[in-house]
Amino acid sequence: MSEARGAAAQAGPEPGGRTQASILEQALRQDLINGRFEAGAKLRLKDLSARYGAGVIPLREALSRLCASGFVVAVDQKGFRVAELSKDDLRDITLARQQIESLALREAIARADPQWEGEVVAALHRIRRMAITVPGQDRQMSPDWENAHTEFHATLLKGCGSVWLQRFSTQLRDQTSRYRYLSLAVARPERGSEVRTEHQAIVDAILAGDADQACELLTRHYQTTADLLLAHMGAARPAT
Repeated sequence: MSEARGAAAQAGPEPGGRTQASILEQALRQDLINGRFEAGAKLRLKDLSARYGAGVIPLREALSRLCASGFVVAVDQKGFRVAELSKDDLRDITLARQQIESLALREAIARADPQWEGEVVAALHRIRRMAITVPGQDRQMSPDWENAHTEFHATLLKGCGSVWLQRFSTQLRDQTSRYRYLSLAVARPERGSEVRTEHQAIVDAILAGDADQACELLTRHYQTTADLLLAHMGAARPAT
């Protein structure tokens, strides 16, 4: 076993406090989001060990965590496979996210204060300054943009005062990210600019205190992306 694999197999804490399993979970999650593994494909520990230079123990832990978040499925407690993608699942996730996040956003606007509004503006500023894809790789989503995008949408709901609404929203956001890499394959050239405009419009409505408009724009923002993906999935495979 190589030195790198031996260190990984120990699954000990890194200097920054993160375990090897946590590092592997993040790496696997990013590869799943970017479509590096085909939906439904079996995830063989031997292959993953070679790919990530890690031991079986931290890999199993990382995969188990990804099962909990819906990216991976355990197969008869003997192995793992990539979770399937389906049109029905995407519709369900999108509807649930629209309803729960609209409820949370409406409450956040009702409770708005300068600190939360400032955090929303700062989150928008960060995401607007980042490229969606990795430079020179138009089909690979930038991890920095993905993180900033997640932070932006989480910040919109941060002021709602409900831990459970935010928790449910996080779970749904994780599920949505399983489909996000497909958007790079179907996105129109102008979609990146449209997304920035949609984000700005949502923030403008928030700062104006217009909950109805903000929730409508957020719902439409999610639906536009979902409709693009559903059309692509319908063209690529039989309807499910």
